[in-house]
Amino acid sequence: MDPRATFFVAVGGFAGALSRHGVAVVAPEPFPWGTLAVNVAGAFALGLFVYHVELGGAVSDRIRLLLSTGFISSFTTYSTFAGETVFLDPAFAALNVAGNYVLGFSAVLLARGVIRWRS
Repeated sequence: MDPRATFFVAVGGFAGALSRHGVAVVAPEPFPWGTLAVNVAGAFALGLFVYHVELGGAVSDRIRLLLSTGFISSFTTYSTFAGETVFLDPAFAALNVAGNYVLGFSAVLLARGVIRWRS
């Protein structure tokens, strides 16, 4: 494995994980608003990145590793989402699952629209 690639993933991952923790600290409880917020924001950010690249936007491998593989991957969290969901009342668990998937998918579509609108 290329040590430089590992460095960029690690730096992005560190920043993403700290950012996710910061959102979780300020988000109200007992519903996992923080996890929902980072998953939707991360879906939007990844959508922006992917559609930018798809439409011919030049992105270096270093930026891809730093932002996509590192930051966004560590900012979003499926494992925390799953862990928090199992402890919710069934109605809130269903709302949490629907919210993460529907809002996350909608965020990606919105990102696609933003990139296409800007192009």
